[in-house]
Amino acid sequence: MEIIDRIKSGDVRTVSRMIRNIEDRVEAAKAVIKEIYPHTGRAHVIGLTGAPGAGKSTLSDALITNYRKQGKTVGVLAVDPTSPFTGGAILGDRVRMQKHAEDRGVFIRSLATRGALGGLADAVDDSIHVLDAMGKDIVIVETVGTGQSEVDIMNNAHSIALVLTPGMGDEVQTIKAGVMEIADLFVINKADQKGASKLYRELQRALDMATTYQSGWRPPVLLVENIADPDTFLDRVDELREKLDEHYGILRDQAILGERERRKARVQLMNALQGAVFEPLVQSLNDSGKLEEMLDTLVQKQGDPYSLAEEIAGRYLKGAGDTG
Repeated sequence: MEIIDRIKSGDVRTVSRMIRNIEDRVEAAKAVIKEIYPHTGRAHVIGLTGAPGAGKSTLSDALITNYRKQGKTVGVLAVDPTSPFTGGAILGDRVRMQKHAEDRGVFIRSLATRGALGGLADAVDDSIHVLDAMGKDIVIVETVGTGQSEVDIMNNAHSIALVLTPGMGDEVQTIKAGVMEIADLFVINKADQKGASKLYRELQRALDMATTYQSGWRPPVLLVENIADPDTFLDRVDELREKLDEHYGILRDQAILGERERRKARVQLMNALQGAVFEPLVQSLNDSGKLEEMLDTLVQKQGDPYSLAEEIAGRYLKGAGDTG
């Protein structure tokens, strides 16, 4: 396919169109993903998650600059809320990180959540594959920031940084809710503000409660001061980049990277199965009118969801598990 060669050569227009087709679920996009999949797995995928207003975009912008100084190419997928009118991302590429627009070593794309749980767009996985095949050394996925459900990022990224800001009122609650369990690093942004020391102590106390850490990596807690003090800010971002690189090195050296890739592969396969099996089945039931009949049965309490589901599975999926 000519399109594969253009993606691998880093053609921006081709990659942009491809990601748009992925978002719009254009059937032809699947064929391209099938072809580029063997050319993926080289990029270090970094997830930036945290509540809205925590400063994720500011850190993304600074990390791009830092990685470019290291001679690495960077792709960014910024997952934004969905416009209720267009279905597209409310925050577009043009209002983000404009200083990188002319840098051919940087590719930035906004994705709309379109109601996807966990603050991640359904198109994220395949879009990561495209940027990986494009040759980007680093792929940053910046989530929309919807709180507890942000745990979905663990299925997409190798290294996850949870960004928190003092004074927002829900930091410790978020930590207790379980988001903390997926973080490989913690970043207290705007750490010059009141409450930063308290938040730092709370994080360290929570980390002390863990009995073991995979590979011996205890997530560091980094303090990043106000961007208004550029020298200090850039030093802290450099420290963040070093820790991200260190974490990825540990994953790679201790074969943990393979475990994470297997977890990602499982999620991708489950998503693909849903698209290949479940969605066509539901469409078929809807087209035949059977779906409405079953809903009537449930509303009238003449059946139950489990029995109907078992009936459908027996009728439509009989023999589907026989791979022999």
